[in-house]
Amino acid sequence: MVNGSAGSMKSMTGFASLTGQGHGYSWAWELRSVNARGLDLRLRLPDWIDGLEAAVRAAFKGRVARGNLNLTLRVSKDSDTASLAVNQKVLSEVLSLLRQAETAAREGAGISLSPSTAIDVLNQRGVIEQANAQDDTGPLCEAIVAQIDDLLESFNQMRALEGTSLLKILNDQVDLIERLTNDSAPVAEARKGNWSNVIRENLEKALDSIGSADEERVAQELALIVVKSDVTEEIDRLRAHIATARELLIAEGPVGRKLDFLTQEFNREANTLCSKSQSKELTRIGLDLKVVIDQMREQVQNVE
Repeated sequence: MVNGSAGSMKSMTGFASLTGQGHGYSWAWELRSVNARGLDLRLRLPDWIDGLEAAVRAAFKGRVARGNLNLTLRVSKDSDTASLAVNQKVLSEVLSLLRQAETAAREGAGISLSPSTAIDVLNQRGVIEQANAQDDTGPLCEAIVAQIDDLLESFNQMRALEGTSLLKILNDQVDLIERLTNDSAPVAEARKGNWSNVIRENLEKALDSIGSADEERVAQELALIVVKSDVTEEIDRLRAHIATARELLIAEGPVGRKLDFLTQEFNREANTLCSKSQSKELTRIGLDLKVVIDQMREQVQNVE
């Protein structure tokens, strides 16, 4: 067993949140991610802050390699600095509608409506709104973007913590694959003697039934059968893949895609081992290998 603790594996699953305040505003970040084949950064940002999206994407570039990331930013104006203003356009529309309603009631139905008060008018939707304290959102954008480093640090710390757990699971699975591979070698060797006897007996029966046969052709067929049943190469390749897995598990940087490809190679050799087994014990080992390889592949899907 090789200790993989020296690696820097990260999970693609993570979460981080952060709050900030400045320039008369308060804001809250929320960053979530799940596994993905590549990097997919989805942003939900206020569109009234000039240059914010471009700055956020630039800040994330090169900081995360893989994952489906959802980043949400909510910005609100501080209550103690909020100022109110009358929307003159909406006010004019409301007053015009009031005059029309009063005229229609008086002339059309002979009804006199109660006079509208200033409070009645101001309570109409859209008449009162928060006034922008600043037209230039540049300083606010800079203050918000300045927090991305802290957000990503918290986010990557969580992904690294989950990656540590993943690393232990994957090391244990590679240990089991190695143990099963080592178990298969003596079983395959012991099977050779029994398999040779079976081939010889079947060959003798075939020769008895046809009376005679081309000895050279028989020798070729016998050699072909032996080659087809030999699993030495499959065991050797499994051991080579185990060594590669060990290297990847202690490597720096993203290794998820390489591990995913490697599990496919593991599975290919296990399938071939089963198809060539001609032995209950070797088939059992091959099936056990397929199970743990499939479990490893599921875990690898979460590795950055």
